Amino acid sequence: MAYESVTVDIADHVARVTLIGPGKGNAMGPAFWAEMPEVFATLDADPAVRAIVLTGSGKNFSYGLDLAAMGATLPGLDAGAKARHDFHKTILTMQQAISAVADCRTPTIASVHGWCIGGGVDLISAVDIRYASADAKFSVREVKLAIVADVGSLARLPLIVSDGHLRELALTGKDIDAARAEKIGLVNDVHADADASLAAAHATAAEIAANPPLTVHGVKDVLDQQRIARVSESLRYVAAWNSAFLPSKDLGEAVTAMFGKRAPQFTGE
Repeated sequence: MAYESVTVDIADHVARVTLIGPGKGNAMGPAFWAEMPEVFATLDADPAVRAIVLTGSGKNFSYGLDLAAMGATLPGLDAGAKARHDFHKTILTMQQAISAVADCRTPTIASVHGWCIGGGVDLISAVDIRYASADAKFSVREVKLAIVADVGSLARLPLIVSDGHLRELALTGKDIDAARAEKIGLVNDVHADADASLAAAHATAAEIAANPPLTVHGVKDVLDQQRIARVSESLRYVAAWNSAFLPSKDLGEAVTAMFGKRAPQFTGE
C-alpha cells in the first residue's frame, strides 16, 4: 500500500520504513500522524516481517512536528472548554501514532542521520534499538517553542537515558551530537555515515529475523511489560497538562519568532 508520509520495502523478513515527509526534512504533518498506526499494524500482522528498520530520506531523519501544516491544531489563547477538549483528542491521536511503533510486537531499529528534532526524538524513543551516523544531531526542542513535549519523549526517554541527562536535554532544548548521544545511551552505536548506520541497522535486523519469531515476540513482550503502565500514565498526564496550559502568549511568541527567524522574547504569560 502507498503512503504519503513513508515508503515501506520488505525483503528477507525485514521491512524498511523510510520517512519521506512531505514536510521539509521529513517533518511530521497530518499524513504522518494519520498513517503511522496503519503502517505498523500492517507490518506487525504480516508473518513475513520479523524485524523493522526505521530511517529518514534525504539529509535528515526528521525535523519533527511540521508546525506550518499542524499549527491550526494548536488552541488560541482564548480557547474555551470545547476547543481544549478537541485539542486533548488531537494530542491523544498523535500519541497513538508514536505508540503504534512502541506497541508493535515486531522489533524495530532506528537508523538516524542528520537532524532528529522534537517529534523525531519522540519517534526514536519508541523503537527497540537506535543507531546513528557521526553527523547525527538530536534535540528535545519543544521547550524552545513553549511546548511541553507530549507525544512520547518525556514518557519513554526516562527508560533510556539517566534522569540528569534527560532533564538537561528537555529543560534547555539544546542540540547534542552523535558522540554525546552514544555516551548517554540514547543510541547504541555511532557509525561513520548514514549508509554505514543503515547497514548496521539492517545487519541487526537480519540477526533478529533469523531467530524464532514467536520467541522474539515473547522476549519483546516481557521486556515491554515493565514500562507499559509507566509510559501510559505519563502520556495521559501530559495530554491533560497541555490541554489546560499549552495556550499561552509565549507559545504565540515562539511560533512567530521561529517563522520570523528571530530570537523569541518570553514573558511567562
